[in-house]
Amino acid sequence: MSTIKEFPVTSKSGTEFIDITDDVNRLIRDTGTTEGVCLVFVPHTTAAVTINENADSSVTGDMAHALDKAIPWSDPAYMHMEGNTAAHVKSSLFGCSELVVIKGGELFLGTWQGLYFCEFDGPRVRRVIVRISE
Repeated sequence: MSTIKEFPVTSKSGTEFIDITDDVNRLIRDTGTTEGVCLVFVPHTTAAVTINENADSSVTGDMAHALDKAIPWSDPAYMHMEGNTAAHVKSSLFGCSELVVIKGGELFLGTWQGLYFCEFDGPRVRRVIVRISE
């Protein structure tokens, strides 16, 4: 059996990593699924989803800094007329989905891992789609 749910995510800045681990775990608990897999999908071309450390909040700041340094917002060589080429590049590098095992009724992540919505063209209201399968 599988269930598809979704929830909104509101970003407050241009580049932001938002911990959505608890949101997804809440959806899993609501379905009563104790073991299975969870697909988390972001249907946006300038946003992404990733798994990374959630014990030290400075990690996401460092990631944002490194990304902005490696992929600057403005570059005279960019041709995309909308002006958000960097956001598209960052989204493609991270990817639009993560597949995570469910164990004990929640995401089976490592001790220091969390699931993050990655905003690269904010602030915006976005959607996260979750498919929970037993």
